[in-house]
Amino acid sequence: MVSGRWRKSPLRRMDRAASFARGPQQREVKVDQNILNQCQKIIGYRFKDLSLLSLALTHASVAQARVKSNERLEFLGDAVLDLTVCHELYSRYEDLLEGEMTMIKSSVVSRQTCAVIAEEIGLCEKLSMGKGMHSADGLPMSVSAAVFEAIIGAIYLDGGLGPVKRFILDRIEPHIAEALANEHQKNYKSMLQQYVQRKLGTTPLYVLLDEKGPDHSKCFEVAIQVEDRHFPSAWGKNKKEAEQAAARLAVSELGLLKDDRQDEEALPPQETAD
Repeated sequence: MVSGRWRKSPLRRMDRAASFARGPQQREVKVDQNILNQCQKIIGYRFKDLSLLSLALTHASVAQARVKSNERLEFLGDAVLDLTVCHELYSRYEDLLEGEMTMIKSSVVSRQTCAVIAEEIGLCEKLSMGKGMHSADGLPMSVSAAVFEAIIGAIYLDGGLGPVKRFILDRIEPHIAEALANEHQKNYKSMLQQYVQRKLGTTPLYVLLDEKGPDHSKCFEVAIQVEDRHFPSAWGKNKKEAEQAAARLAVSELGLLKDDRQDEEALPPQETAD
């Protein structure tokens, strides 16, 4: 029989483990106090242990040793970010398939997204680093992303899962919404199926109407039927592409797209001279 403590959410076990991970020793605060105060205002969290924040803002280029830089906090923060986003997708978007959640998560926790957030909220300006790290184009993306993840690791160790979850979601939710919209726009079949199942409790029927061209270069025409409703047909270089094009026409006709312009794939192939 599994005991009660092992049945608890892994999020709670991680939260409880954070207090042990810090260890009893206090780290020396090296970053200027004014910078620390400004940073706390930016992130909306006040640290009990300012040495954690100081460490998160210390790049390896100015640290006495790499273990005294923010790299270890970056490692931890990356894991906490992954867990928070995965839990949010799983609990909030119940109709998403595993593959869809994976695609959205990969976009949301990417280095590019983390770097954008760090720049937007002004974390990069507070980072202590060597003079050679700056260039005409600004900081390298990896450095900007790292300070965001290091801050996540520091908040987690200092305050546990609750505060760090709020910090992450307050800044990442717009990127989740954007990734979700982009994923739906790309996968019209999934978008149509989820809509039809939710509204009618059934699934779309894909009907192959025609195919043209030689065996090595065929084009296929597919139309969609939902119960008694028929949608316009579309062409594609293979059946999968034709089904996606037909699904796009269907979701457009249903008013589910912001942009109702038809893709070229939806048009019949041009006849070519033999």
